[in-house]
Amino acid sequence: MESVFEIIAEPNRRSILSLLVMSEQSVGEIERQLRMSQPTVSKHLRVLRDAGFVESTVDAQRRLYRLRPEPFQEVDDWLAQFRRFWSSHLDALERHLDRMNEDRMNEDRMDPQQHGSSTPTKKKTKKKTTRPKPRT
Repeated sequence: MESVFEIIAEPNRRSILSLLVMSEQSVGEIERQLRMSQPTVSKHLRVLRDAGFVESTVDAQRRLYRLRPEPFQEVDDWLAQFRRFWSSHLDALERHLDRMNEDRMNEDRMDPQQHGSSTPTKKKTKKKTTRPKPRT
């Protein structure tokens, strides 16, 4: 049996899962929205159903598919370690940006006489004159 990650690694299956996040869908609706053939959609839905990602119910002549949350818990558990990693790095970045902002605000409050003018001065530039080219 394929692992959860092998199953969701396939782009067509991810597209189907993304559609099913919004609402339950029939095979025909999935075909039209993703522009896939019926056999392709059915093949991927069978893999997703066998892995427990989706379940189906019968509604008249249609079979409606919807997500099941349990397999996503395994993915979420695996991703938790990376959330902790990124969270600590983002917290450090936030602290650094806060310090930079405080430093900038403190500089703006300082007396401009002590640290020179805070407004840049324009340099005077010499205007170039153009001379006509001599005729030969």
